[in-house]
Amino acid sequence: MFGIDSPELLVIAVVALVVIGPKELPGLLRSWGKWMAKMRGMASEFRGHVDEMVRQSDLDEVKKQFDAVPGLDLQSLDPTKQIKSMIEEGVTEGEKALGDAKSAFDNPLAEPESAPQIAAEPSPVLNESPPEPAVAAADATPEVEPAAPVPAEPEPPKTAAVG
Repeated sequence: MFGIDSPELLVIAVVALVVIGPKELPGLLRSWGKWMAKMRGMASEFRGHVDEMVRQSDLDEVKKQFDAVPGLDLQSLDPTKQIKSMIEEGVTEGEKALGDAKSAFDNPLAEPESAPQIAAEPSPVLNESPPEPAVAAADATPEVEPAAPVPAEPEPPKTAAVG
């Protein structure tokens, strides 16, 4: 501290004790501590103001550099605007899909856009000619032949009761 070593500080303390006296020395040290705290506070405040001025001047220079670049629009780089536009696009798509679904639900006579096409294989029938290959058209519905009835199990022969 100020280039004073501990032996020199001890000599100063002894001289202060002799000159000032033991009764007034604690009050003097207290006032000296308050004065040092006030000076440190002022120094840190000054340093803060200087740092703020330096940051402000650096920001001004950076802003000038951005403004000097042609074709750079800082307002278009705002991420909140981009997020809002994406959300609005999603909402409009959802409303359109909801409107389409509602109109399809409200009009039951309209044919669905794509009905599932089921290819039915004809069941083999005995004593008939072989089936012709079926050509499935996009708009035609496939014809389904009725299945042949399954014969019931024959009943066991009844025997006459003797007796």
